[in-house]
Amino acid sequence: MMTIETKPWDAAEALNSPADIAAYLDGYLEDGTPEELLRAINTIARSRGMTELARETGISREALYRAFSDTGNPTLDTLLRVLKALGVRLAVAA
Repeated sequence: MMTIETKPWDAAEALNSPADIAAYLDGYLEDGTPEELLRAINTIARSRGMTELARETGISREALYRAFSDTGNPTLDTLLRVLKALGVRLAVAA
C-alpha cells in the first residue's frame, strides 16, 4: 500500500497579489468574527513578510505581531497603514 504524505495548508502561501488578499479579507469581513479577522490579517502579513511590512508601515515587527495576534486590538491607524502597504483598502458598500 502506498503512503500518502500530507502537510498542513497555509493560506499565506496562496496570497500572492492584492486581488488575492482582497478576496481573502472580504470573506472574513462578511462572515468572520473580529478574532478571525485579526488571524486573517496576520496570515496576510506573513505572506508578505513581517520584516518588509514593518519597513513599509513604519511599525515595528513586534508591534505588528501584537496588534494582529488572537488577543490583539490594532488601532485604526495601524490597520489602515497595514492594508495600504498590502495594496488593499477598506470600502463601504450598500
